[in-house]
Order: sequence, then structure tokens, then C-alpha cells
Amino acid sequence: MLKTITATEAARLLREEGATLVDVREADEHARERIPGARNLPLSRLEEAELAVQAGRPVLFHCRSGARTQGNADRLAAKAGLCEAYVVDGGLDAWKRAGLPVAEDRRQPLELMRQVQIAAGSLVVLGVLLGATVSPWFYGLSGFVGAGLVFAGVTGTCGLARVLRLMPWNRPTAAHTPIAA
Repeated sequence: MLKTITATEAARLLREEGATLVDVREADEHARERIPGARNLPLSRLEEAELAVQAGRPVLFHCRSGARTQGNADRLAAKAGLCEAYVVDGGLDAWKRAGLPVAEDRRQPLELMRQVQIAAGSLVVLGVLLGATVSPWFYGLSGFVGAGLVFAGVTGTCGLARVLRLMPWNRPTAAHTPIAA
């Protein structure tokens, strides 16, 4: 099981012990905002990717709020192997609250799941408004979006995310820290 440490303790381990910091968020999240020097190893690719760490040096895992790292602590501990491994309590949010440095690239698009939430919510509201003011047939738009969300939840496949991923604003604009090798 992984030990939990604060953001300031994590910063000390990075500075004094040469710890390896691993960001388990998806690549699009990491590209937009990250802790400088953090390696990106998304949970969705955890089993297939290698995590190169130096023997005897701690490994620190973080996500945005700490929920993903805590929820996957056993998987992350297995990935860390024999190294001393930690979860940064509160993740990137706690890191920022502690006044520690964060690299931001606002040219990168919003995270894909946030785009899905904005688009789905907007379509539901649009369907309700048009259904109430133009024609009851527009309520079908809200029903269609709701059915799509149910399908995405059951199958793990989101059609709207696939469409949004193809949009021009979701094409990478700059290189960022690669996935851990």
C-alpha cells in the first residue's frame, strides 16, 4: 500500500532525494497543466507502459485531486516495485494551494471529458428550451443525449468524445513531457 504525503513533503522529496514524480492523469490533462518535471503515465495505460525509476529513490504519484491515485493505490504500488512509493494527498490542487510551481499551457484544449460534459449539458439545455418554445419534438434531442450518456456509462465508449477528439482544436499544439518510458 502507498503512503500518503502532503504536497510540501513531496516537494522536499523531489528536491532532496531526487524522487520520481508521476502524473497519472490523461495526456490531455497533463499537457494543459502539470507539475514541472512530472512524468505522465495515465492510469488508462498503466499496465502496458514501463515506469523507469532509479533504485533507492522514492516514487511519488499524483492526479488532480488525489482521488484517482487513492482509488488505484494497489495498481500504482505494483508499478513502483520495490521503491518507496507515495501518493500526493490532494494531488495537483493541493500542490497549487501550497504555492508550489505549476507549468501551464493554455494553448492546449480543455480536457476531453470536460468538453464532453459541456457539450452534453448544452445539448440537453438546448433540447429543453427548443422543446418548450418551438416544438415538443426537440425534447427528443435531450433524450438522445441522455441515452448516449447511458450507453457511454455502460460500455465505456463515448461517441461524443470520439467526435470531439477529431475536432481541430484538439490537435496537439506543442510537445509536452512524454509518457514515462
